[in-house]
Amino acid sequence: MYDVIIIGAGPVGLACGISARREGLSSLLIEKGALVNSLLDYPTNMEFFSTPELLEIGDHPFTTRGIKPTREEGIDYYRRIADVENLSIKLYERVTGLEGRAGHFTVATDKGRYACRNVVIVTGFYDIPNALNVPGETLPKVTHYFREPYPYSQQHVAVIGAKNSAAKAALQCHRAGARVTLVVRDSQVSDKIKYWIKPDLENRIKEGAIAAYFNSRVESIAEKTITLQTPEGITTLENDWVLAMTGYRPDYRFLESLGVTIAGDEHRTPIHDPNTFETERKGLFMAGTVCGGLRTSRWFIENGRHHAQLIMQYIARGVVGDASAIPDPVAENVQ
Repeated sequence: MYDVIIIGAGPVGLACGISARREGLSSLLIEKGALVNSLLDYPTNMEFFSTPELLEIGDHPFTTRGIKPTREEGIDYYRRIADVENLSIKLYERVTGLEGRAGHFTVATDKGRYACRNVVIVTGFYDIPNALNVPGETLPKVTHYFREPYPYSQQHVAVIGAKNSAAKAALQCHRAGARVTLVVRDSQVSDKIKYWIKPDLENRIKEGAIAAYFNSRVESIAEKTITLQTPEGITTLENDWVLAMTGYRPDYRFLESLGVTIAGDEHRTPIHDPNTFETERKGLFMAGTVCGGLRTSRWFIENGRHHAQLIMQYIARGVVGDASAIPDPVAENVQ
């Protein structure tokens, strides 16, 4: 029997495994995909917005060639930390259920069953895209993930969204020779776009290099066209690819299947103790970005990594219902 099973082997999941070991707890990480699976869906050569020290886990230095680490450097860093810490990890194994109670849980997967005393959910939110809910969304030409611009050279590309992911995809595709149309529900691109990206995008729109439809939404998608509802009425455009940069959300069906209660607020926040990160199901904890529900900008690697130490200290002390013994979580507002 493990002291704790950690569901998810992203950066915060790895931090949980490291903290468990340093608190003298036996642990097992179970991941449905690859190690740090969400980072694999990041754009090629993407730079993190944060500097490396804010992404470090387990007090292991994160050295990079530049001021900010790239996706590839991040993947390699977390892989090396998993090796150095000799964490027990099962990859490509999907959790299917959770039976029992605190102290006597059984985690079921598509490959086996594992006994443990506590469970920590660290599944993030990057697996479930926010759907457009329009006809044609399931066509092969539609993707909710952008990796690199080169396949879209000399193609008609519609980018849906108004924040950082959409802005970067539109600019990179434009510079790779694509004919880009940006579709935005609001009257302008988001003020949350990073300050060095926003003017570049606005200038490309102003000069006509990137076409933009504001106060508009997608009506339908077909093999060679995309139809928009615009302030001027229905518009159908020639289209080869759709990059739907519409954001992501936690897997609520999975969370509820494990016994997590979801609040009825606008953010659909998973209910948990803000000091211990324990859910209403005793012995079941949450860590990282999944704690924020639809507020996907509430927790990042930078501040979510601190959840690991708090949770493992709480488990190691054997405290039940005494949150006063645990310090307040660190909630850095990292830009």
